[in-house]
Amino acid sequence: MNKSVVLMVALLIAAFWSCGTAADQKKNEQPGVIRVEVPERPEGQKDVVALRCAPLDTVRVGFIGLGMRGPGAVERFTYIPGTKVVALCDLLPERAGKANEILTKRGLPKAVEYSGEEGWKALCERDDINLVYIVTPWQTHVEMAVYAMEHGKHVAVEVPAAMDLDECWQLVNTAERTRLHCMMLENCVYDFFELTTLNMAQQGLFGTIEHVEGAYNHNLEEFWPYYQGNWRLDFNEKHGGDVYATHGLGPACQLLDIHRGNRMTRLVSMQTQAINGPKMVEKFNKRKSENFQNADQTLTFIQTEKGQVIHLQHNVMTPRPYSRMYQVTGTEGFANKYPVEGYCFHSAGAIEGVPDHENLSMHDFVPEDVKEALMDKYKHPIHRELEEMAKKIGGHGGMDFIMDYRLVYCLRNGLPLDQDVYDAAEWSCIGALTRLSLENGNMPVEFPDFTRGAWQKLKGYHHYMAGE
Repeated sequence: MNKSVVLMVALLIAAFWSCGTAADQKKNEQPGVIRVEVPERPEGQKDVVALRCAPLDTVRVGFIGLGMRGPGAVERFTYIPGTKVVALCDLLPERAGKANEILTKRGLPKAVEYSGEEGWKALCERDDINLVYIVTPWQTHVEMAVYAMEHGKHVAVEVPAAMDLDECWQLVNTAERTRLHCMMLENCVYDFFELTTLNMAQQGLFGTIEHVEGAYNHNLEEFWPYYQGNWRLDFNEKHGGDVYATHGLGPACQLLDIHRGNRMTRLVSMQTQAINGPKMVEKFNKRKSENFQNADQTLTFIQTEKGQVIHLQHNVMTPRPYSRMYQVTGTEGFANKYPVEGYCFHSAGAIEGVPDHENLSMHDFVPEDVKEALMDKYKHPIHRELEEMAKKIGGHGGMDFIMDYRLVYCLRNGLPLDQDVYDAAEWSCIGALTRLSLENGNMPVEFPDFTRGAWQKLKGYHHYMAGE
């Protein structure tokens, strides 16, 4: 075989393999899916999955934001052992003063007060604070959280923690660089029904979980005026997508072990028209809204690595009963919170410790006495410890208190927090990803892996307890 024939054969073989490679690449690229950038982890950083920090004898906290949610948080902390409220900050000085009255009424020393545009920075710079608790408008969360971590403080930040993907990465990179906790204050994961159902799921009562639903369906018409400077309605006017997903998504992610052996891979979002939103602008702002972005209803479907589906809804515009749409569908059972709380099982009679009924059916909820027996039998250990105190102190029925108590408990015992910075990023990024889907003809959008590969390090969601 002469050299020219050998060369021709080599070229044909190369062309064949290059076509195969191109085809494989095309298959792997999955045309029609929008990908977002996952930046390389900066040199010297490593993940903070299951991060443990030195135990704190006393959690010394500074609060930023004392408008709607802040004062309640200050009061809850006065009931948590091992805490001290050191500093209080709000844009308006009178709010800081009023929050201090909460401390004096409880027989506690006054905190140092800060106010004005830059007061929060002075609070973060104090050397006698180890936790900064942020309860301000959404758009300020990341700037404050990053600044606090850069000044050596753990951070607890209200929902959603971040407004776009860049802000999500800022939180992740700062937490990894500083090796400090950054927890989003998602309270619904501590709801009594949700936490009990999580325990049931972890005990195998629902079999393999295949589908979970969550939502924030809450008509805010009577609440819009209470957001200082109209910031929340303004955000909805300027931004489409599911801008407030975490109340529904948080419990779903814990059920599905997200970034603890599983991950969300892609979503598709659809929306209705924006009819009531412009009416709200006209009613409260006394002007026309020419291009209101947030639809009256947004619906999103999310696929996970293990093949489950999450269904999310967002609706703050139309008359309807409040609903977080919490629902769990498994191969052996079903749980539902709204509008009726109930459980349904393939063979409920086989569950030890429940009342004996002749007609337990897989086609209907179990009777109320069976439900009550199940919820008592599978009451989460956290609830067994805190239920009575939580219901007395309150905060959305007690779940706010449990959230704060668990934050302090983990910090004092040097444990990984119930929610980490990756939860904050994953649950907050829904706004940005759903906007991408909606703006591109409902195309699927891939989730960035905020753990950058570390999502497989843990096997299952877990609440850490002292001694672990």
